[in-house]
Amino acid sequence: MAVGNPTSTTAYIQHHLQNLVYGKLPAGFDRGTDGQSLILTEDTWTIAHGAAEVSAMGFWAIHLDSMAWSIGLGLCFCLFFRVYAAKISHDAPKGLTNFIELIVEFVDRSVKDSFTGVNKIVAPLALTIFVWVFLMNLMDLIPVDLIPMIFMTAGIEYQKIVPSTDPNITMGMALGVFVLMLYYNLRIKGVGFIKELTMHPFNHWAFIPVNLFMELVGLFAKPFSLGLRLFGNMYAGEMIFILIAMMFAAGAGTGLIGGGLNAYLFGEETNGLLWLVIFTLVCFIARQNLKDKISTPRTIATVLSLLTLGGGIFALGGGLMQWGWAIFHILVITLQAFIFMVLTVVYLSMAHEEEH
Repeated sequence: MAVGNPTSTTAYIQHHLQNLVYGKLPAGFDRGTDGQSLILTEDTWTIAHGAAEVSAMGFWAIHLDSMAWSIGLGLCFCLFFRVYAAKISHDAPKGLTNFIELIVEFVDRSVKDSFTGVNKIVAPLALTIFVWVFLMNLMDLIPVDLIPMIFMTAGIEYQKIVPSTDPNITMGMALGVFVLMLYYNLRIKGVGFIKELTMHPFNHWAFIPVNLFMELVGLFAKPFSLGLRLFGNMYAGEMIFILIAMMFAAGAGTGLIGGGLNAYLFGEETNGLLWLVIFTLVCFIARQNLKDKISTPRTIATVLSLLTLGGGIFALGGGLMQWGWAIFHILVITLQAFIFMVLTVVYLSMAHEEEH
């Protein structure tokens, strides 16, 4: 996909689902476009231009956008909590300090309810997982076209800003939890862990192959249940946002009623100045309503008229659907972060139990 607007529905979806990938293209690969051939004479490390090049790069390709956004959000989380942790005192907490304390107490209470062993690392790990996954999921609420278009103006073709919609990220976190599970199982149970795998549920040496198969299936299912559940839910949510965004733009060029004054004056391209004026007017009307200078019914009618004038009836419907799904999605992103945290704590608690 060349830098620019996607030319079809399929291209639009593919563009938004494509990561910014850096990897090695093998010698002999044809990078030609528009009928022109460009055969690589040697292995080349480069940024992929399309799904075909991503496939040719193979396993060792790096998703630069997923890595950058996930690491960046993790650093923001650490810095943010560190700054406000330094402000904690014996006085009653206020503002964001109070909010952070509520999160810490919530996670601490969840760990106490789910973890039966003694381990000082579990509570900080649970807090890190909950906040980090929540922040990664929260990126899904940013309009799907906003940041990719900003990067495209800088010459960067692809940009996925929701790390939890990348299975490499979710499975990487799940494998990290899996390694901790194995470590604590071996450290605390020792030979008893091997006995769990070979002598349960049938406590007889003749059933060791059957027991081992059944226990290994259950053991390896844990990281997959963590990683794929988070990926599947967030990927589905992102797809819905993309589909609604397509509906939002469906009437962009259909005249004053379909596409609003914006489309009538400027064609399919959105004019930022017009939307800034409309946004300012909407804020002004809402403020007048708060001051009881304009009645609520008149406020609603005026705001809807302005939005219809700016974006058209079709675009207005798409915009309302975006807001409705975003409000519902807030519950989804929080729930997925909570589930990932709780399952991690439960799995580690099972690793600390002496008996199966």
